Amino acid sequence: MEFNAMQQTLRPILERLVSLDRAALTLTRLGLVTVTLWIGGLKVIPYEAEGITPFVANSPVMRWLYADPDGYRAHRNAEGVLHEVNRAWHATNGTYPAALLIGATIVAIGILIALHWVSPVLGVLGGVALFAMSLVTLSFLVTTPESFVPALGGEHHGFPYLSGVGRLVLKDAIMMGASLVVAVDSARVTLARQTVTPSAAHT
Repeated sequence: MEFNAMQQTLRPILERLVSLDRAALTLTRLGLVTVTLWIGGLKVIPYEAEGITPFVANSPVMRWLYADPDGYRAHRNAEGVLHEVNRAWHATNGTYPAALLIGATIVAIGILIALHWVSPVLGVLGGVALFAMSLVTLSFLVTTPESFVPALGGEHHGFPYLSGVGRLVLKDAIMMGASLVVAVDSARVTLARQTVTPSAAHT
């Protein structure tokens, strides 16, 4: 009885939340567009290109982008630090062109998602592409050693103790779900626009 009474009390709030479904989808879509355009655009900056080297170098899907994927550990630059020798190595390694390719791909996905408001079928493509990209990103938890706290004397290291890198990657689980939500919504809008009423079919 108490549970039913609570449900009745909450009903106006629940109904209000349900009425926000379109606003929630718009907010989700705008969030994905913002993240992809911003993060993808930053790939033109050297520090960001250098920062993704552990992921690319250790990924069986992406390591071919580098000339010397195994050499990144000796040439990593901390964010904000300019080390000319390391910068020269990254130039030889192909770090910057690889980041440009990755960044352009991410930006293109963001643009496709944003184009939902022009052509929902393009929004479908963007959502599906971001879902696939998120799967690849989540695979870094398995392929990138830096995803977990190293054994440097502390008692907590290895699985399941995520490092800062690992925590960053794990958040893509949210992006994966959100990308599928907007892809499904774009597909629904596309199908609704393709529906022909009997009266329209005979005009």
